[in-house]
Amino acid sequence: MPESVETVVIGGGQAGLSMSYHLARKGREHVVLERGRVAERWHSERWDSLVFQFPNIMLRLPGQPYAGDQPDSFMDREGVARFVADYSVRIAAPLRCGVNVTSLRQTDQGSFLLQTGQTALEAKNVVVATGPFQLPSIPLCSASLPFSIHQVTANRYTRPSDLPAGNVLVVGSGGSGCQIAEELREAGRKVFYSIRRHRRMPRRYRGHDLIWWLEASGMTDYTSEGMPPEWRNAKAPLMTGVRGGRTVDLRQIAREGITLLGSLLDIVDGRLHFAADLNENLKAGDASFVQFVRTIDAFIEREGMALPPEEAFDPLLRQAPEPLREIDVLDMREAGITAVVWATGYRYDFGWIDCPVFDERGAPKQHRGVTAVPGLYFLGLLRMYKVKSSFLWGVGEDAEYLAEQIAVGRR
Repeated sequence: MPESVETVVIGGGQAGLSMSYHLARKGREHVVLERGRVAERWHSERWDSLVFQFPNIMLRLPGQPYAGDQPDSFMDREGVARFVADYSVRIAAPLRCGVNVTSLRQTDQGSFLLQTGQTALEAKNVVVATGPFQLPSIPLCSASLPFSIHQVTANRYTRPSDLPAGNVLVVGSGGSGCQIAEELREAGRKVFYSIRRHRRMPRRYRGHDLIWWLEASGMTDYTSEGMPPEWRNAKAPLMTGVRGGRTVDLRQIAREGITLLGSLLDIVDGRLHFAADLNENLKAGDASFVQFVRTIDAFIEREGMALPPEEAFDPLLRQAPEPLREIDVLDMREAGITAVVWATGYRYDFGWIDCPVFDERGAPKQHRGVTAVPGLYFLGLLRMYKVKSSFLWGVGEDAEYLAEQIAVGRR
């Protein structure tokens, strides 16, 4: 007979632990199942030199605000993993590590049966808190790379010395791609960096960090229904916490030696084909930068905040930069490229869940984490309810809401 538990939380990262905190506060029986260690992805799916993109002040979980003495600094990956692990001990989460859920289905009686290797659990409620970054999303053209080219995804990249000698192509214009490209250049590698449309914002503006402004102005509290049009399909802003945090300027890294390329279209006979959209992508990033600055300026004026003006970005706000050279075809052998790092995002991996709650893309159909299947919930998804729903410091609000649904028996 399977073990019976009222609520099973799947995932021992920040989302699952936040869920545990709020269930415990309401006196609800539950267990948290983690396939590896607490915060496993922070340990095994982040490169060695990764620095958290949010300042330390944002290292906060339900009932545990940041208590250090460096609120404006940026934590490395091991520091973040320790913070999450220490939190699990502090809240005495009923964790079971090394337990991988391989299947989840609903029984005829309406409960849920979870298979975990040779054992099984039965639960009245299940909260899937496995995170938004599950399987790397790699372009189909990757299959056309020559066999001699080393390929690695951002979640499996560790350090420059693990790549074969030679030049490197990095694909992906998010924070991961940018950090990895810069690290490779600093390690003495020649780097080719393929970018798509992206958003860019100042790391600090008028005395405060970017994230402070996003939170203070209410942008991270935009809900899926009330989100402004420009936010609906917007990508995460390109930002870094490396070397104390600084504003990312792709044109600057080009001046420092990285070769910028447009969107990767195809790979044929060892030749890389790119769209002639490099400068358009850079312009889109600049436009988002200007829009953000103007939005914050308006917020400051509306709130009557006495803050000094910012002059550092005036040149960008006043004139268009010179366009960069577009490259449409690049022969990998002639360019000396021996490795490709794919930093092209992630997709969900819920194939182990046998419940009718997914759309045609495999994403859960839910509202604020509640699905149409009574007792089945999701937590920590990208923009699940608010912009901040998947953030370490934002997931607790959704966890509290779901704990309330479970406590009142809303199945």
